Amino acid sequence: MKVDFAPLDVPLHRRVQTAAVLQWVFSFLGLAPLCISLFIYLLFTRFWLVSVLYATWWYIDFDTPARGGRRVPFLCGLRVWKHMRDYFPIKLVKTADLDPKHNYILGFHPHGVLVAGAFTNFCTYATGFQKLFPGLTTYLLMLPLWFRAPFFRDYAMCAGLIPSDKESASYPLRQKRGGNAVVIAVGGAPEALDAHPGTFNVLLANKKGFIKMAMEHGAHLVPVFSFGENEVYDQVENPRGTWLRWIQEHLQRIMGISLPLFHARGIFQYSFGLLPYRRPITTVVGRPIKVEKKQKPTPEELDALHQLYMDELSELFEEHKGNFGVDKDTHLNFV
Repeated sequence: MKVDFAPLDVPLHRRVQTAAVLQWVFSFLGLAPLCISLFIYLLFTRFWLVSVLYATWWYIDFDTPARGGRRVPFLCGLRVWKHMRDYFPIKLVKTADLDPKHNYILGFHPHGVLVAGAFTNFCTYATGFQKLFPGLTTYLLMLPLWFRAPFFRDYAMCAGLIPSDKESASYPLRQKRGGNAVVIAVGGAPEALDAHPGTFNVLLANKKGFIKMAMEHGAHLVPVFSFGENEVYDQVENPRGTWLRWIQEHLQRIMGISLPLFHARGIFQYSFGLLPYRRPITTVVGRPIKVEKKQKPTPEELDALHQLYMDELSELFEEHKGNFGVDKDTHLNFV
């Protein structure tokens, strides 16, 4: 395989952008295991007290992720996130106002491999969400597994990430003052296995849990589509029914996380590696769907709202696809 090396005269600002994305990729893929290893290692050194004190703090602070987490605005506004934004680049598009008197559930599609668009737009201030939608605070859901990793759980909460279990997701929606927006990558980990460039598969046909949650809390639904999310990584072909897909799906059921075999480019070469490609991501926030509060919605009511949501998402995609080079004959495929 021929290796395409990066030129030596790459401008400094592009090197800085690459470094910003590198730390983000490491945070997603390697920081949690490193934190767990560090916690255990310190127990067997003269610094054992650090782990003991942290374990005590962890016990006291155990319920914080389920109660809205602990966002640190200073960290969300660091310049490193603007460098990461400019690497792809990532852009946020607003199509309608969201009244901060209400609470919202933003359905993010598609998941992609590492949800780069969701993290940059809703966990950092780099793309100006707080200016486009004043008065709203976003909470991006993340697998509860990651909040069991010492040290890493605190890092994740600093960015406004909270566990994706029902109790944690419901907490911001129960706040009567409004102004909270829970962001759900609806397809979740299984959808990452379908994140191939040029595909528009959306794992939504049987996903009704977030619809029920919206009805139980009277939270308005907002479809969000991220154009380019599937383009930043290549993935080993894994069609449904193949042995590779069978293994991946079974491991996902056992471990709770999916294991897509993805690749893109490296730091000093463009032929292989785990850094994403420099391809644009544009996240379009759709119009809100008004939801009336109902503690025990009937199956018929759930189905009707679910269909309305899919229709709105399809319309959002059709309205904007031409701006991002998507063929006019290409449509969303609900799986």
